[in-house]
Amino acid sequence: MSLFFNYTLNGISNGMIYSALALALVLIFRATKIINFAQGAAGMMTTFIASSLLAHGVSYWWAFVLVLAIGFAFGAMTERILIRPLQGKSELNPVIVTIGLLVVLEGVAGAIYGNASRGFPAAYSQSGLTFGHSRIAFSHFDVFILVAVLVLMIAILILFRATTLGLRMRASAFAGEISRLLGVRVGILLTLGWGLAGIAGSLTGLLVAPTSSFGPYYMDLVLVYAFTGAVIGGLESPVGALIGGLVTGLCISYVGGYLGSGLEPMGALVLLMVALMARPEGLFSRPAARRV
Repeated sequence: MSLFFNYTLNGISNGMIYSALALALVLIFRATKIINFAQGAAGMMTTFIASSLLAHGVSYWWAFVLVLAIGFAFGAMTERILIRPLQGKSELNPVIVTIGLLVVLEGVAGAIYGNASRGFPAAYSQSGLTFGHSRIAFSHFDVFILVAVLVLMIAILILFRATTLGLRMRASAFAGEISRLLGVRVGILLTLGWGLAGIAGSLTGLLVAPTSSFGPYYMDLVLVYAFTGAVIGGLESPVGALIGGLVTGLCISYVGGYLGSGLEPMGALVLLMVALMARPEGLFSRPAARRV
């Protein structure tokens, strides 16, 4: 029973990380119907920048804030420079561009920082919390992960549901041409959506790095798990990203705990296949109407 409890806590912590990156995927898909396969690599790159800032004496929290800002700028520039010129062309072109950007970012990171794994400091202690005479597999850093991702999720939901800017962003995503006719500056709002996704991706990179082998490729598997969570929840639902990420984190934790960590990617694949067969539109998305 104690093992199951600890695996559950570990799944919640990891699931919140997957939820943050799943949210980044959802924000971009809502805006442009594109899966950004370079989202994890962008988070990796900004985390390397944070590591460089820390090495030059910048405090952890200043580096944290600066990297989130850099992530926003990088996401916005990606949309403006690489994605927007492809509007009106083949839908496959942006996907190929994001895959190419993934390869480029990992290559650049390897060339600048090397391919060897390194350490990255955590904001808080990673030792398990103690209750009475028992120690659980949930640390102060896990609490920070939980709070950070929830704050991000709540901020995004407030933006979309309680502000005029959020309403315009939703309208631009679902009816771009009509929004333009009504005077909405759709291009700027799409760029803003990519920038917000950049913040979520950078946050994910900062949360994952202290708990894994930090190197140019450390976000690849996280992207796979986040994509699984986004599909489970629905690629157009921020709430679905949270729930889907948690479901993915819990399932992977149980698979890794009871069957071995080497089977975790296979567990994610099986989970993705089951989700696509049972409810391909996701738990929090409505089935698309089809003309017959």
